[in-house]
Amino acid sequence: MPHMKHLAIIGSTASGKSNLALNLAQSHNAVILSIDSLSIYTGIDIASAKPSKAELNLVKHFGIDVLRPDETASVFTFIDEYHRACTYAQAQHKNLIIVGGSSFYLKSMLEGLSPIPTITDAVREEASHLLMDTREAHRLLTGIDPATMANITATDSYRIEKMLHLHLETKLPPSQWFAMHPPLPIIKECPILNINIERATLRERISVRTQLMLGEGLIDEVALCEQLYGRSPNSMKAIGMIETLDYLDGKYSKEALVQRISTHTAQLAKRQLTFNTHQFNLTANKSINELTSIGQALLQ
Repeated sequence: MPHMKHLAIIGSTASGKSNLALNLAQSHNAVILSIDSLSIYTGIDIASAKPSKAELNLVKHFGIDVLRPDETASVFTFIDEYHRACTYAQAQHKNLIIVGGSSFYLKSMLEGLSPIPTITDAVREEASHLLMDTREAHRLLTGIDPATMANITATDSYRIEKMLHLHLETKLPPSQWFAMHPPLPIIKECPILNINIERATLRERISVRTQLMLGEGLIDEVALCEQLYGRSPNSMKAIGMIETLDYLDGKYSKEALVQRISTHTAQLAKRQLTFNTHQFNLTANKSINELTSIGQALLQ
């Protein structure tokens, strides 16, 4: 069986990553793993700029429509999807293209994660009582492991729960467990292509895309998600979702809604650019046209 080739495509939001991945996947016999923190949720199609149903039908995708909006995605969610994608691609003799704006997940898979012990029901029950007051749980863990908890805020209930589970199960400070169990890479070899796009061009693309989202029914989509799941899930705090909720509250006009989403998306794009150029050993950092040729050569 031919060796399955990996390729990762990263870049700022609205830079054209999904189209590049789709074109390369079609021409070079690949499946796609999406590492997007919003596309993972069902029912959040417009706000996430998720590929259309027609596009999803052209190429097998993973990492899309996996969780309900009231569930919480984590790096382990995407690791599971990566393993599913690999199993499928190997069985079908296909390559694998990883694409998405949440490149933190790619970095985590390349660098690896420390193995976590199985958490018993008794520990989960004990933790659930302590987590009724997350700030108190944070203070408890800070007394046990100040170094680890210095990087976790008192409102980050997800990470507090994970550290609490780990401590209660192992009877060790989390930092000691991690020192004893160093991370193992999930992905061992993967060229990484970063889309380099002019900032003025990107701002214009973001503005146009935001207008299209409103035209496609963003407000109705967010209103339905709120009706079904409320406002507390992490997914409801994403860019596009939270501004639309403010609009529904009457805080500003539709014109102001477009401006706010565009501004916040542009700020996100700037953060993504900084992260991608400083956190990865990039194979190439070029325009989409140049990356198309490079991607084709890498997948041959």
